[in-house]
Amino acid sequence: MSVTVTFRHVRPTDALRRYAETKTQRLQKFMRRDIEAHVVLSVDKRRHIAELVLTANGISFTATEETGDLYSAIDLAMAKVERQVAKHTTKRKDRKHATGTTAAPATAKRRAPARRGTVIETERVTVKPMSVEEGVMQMNLLKKDFLLFRNAATEVLSVVYRRRDGNYGLIEPEMS
Repeated sequence: MSVTVTFRHVRPTDALRRYAETKTQRLQKFMRRDIEAHVVLSVDKRRHIAELVLTANGISFTATEETGDLYSAIDLAMAKVERQVAKHTTKRKDRKHATGTTAAPATAKRRAPARRGTVIETERVTVKPMSVEEGVMQMNLLKKDFLLFRNAATEVLSVVYRRRDGNYGLIEPEMS
């Protein structure tokens, strides 16, 4: 691991250099290969700025923080880069482990991906009894792609949806 510390408009001290180097050494635990880090510490009146550029595996991570103290600026910049590196490594691991299910027969339908998304929104709706034609009209009025309603003729929950060809489809449950 190579760490370069550059001082701008501030007197270089060994304590600041060692502090920046030890903080960047912590990032080695996330990467398998060597890491190149460039830390730029600068002072502009009362603004203490720490810039960190980390290059590992051909990928560059950057962070800039500005506080009233160089030590805290280094800490905050390291925290930012650490989050970026951790996010990158977890993405890489997820992608690696999400490979290949066995090949499905040609006649079978495609399966959903092994990794499923999380529910990000929940909506409660009141289910009103109406005919299928009323359901289509209501769906068009609301500018939705589908509508859940209680079929007045059969008294079961039904879904009317807009098909890709512009027509409408109806889903009615069948009791088994």
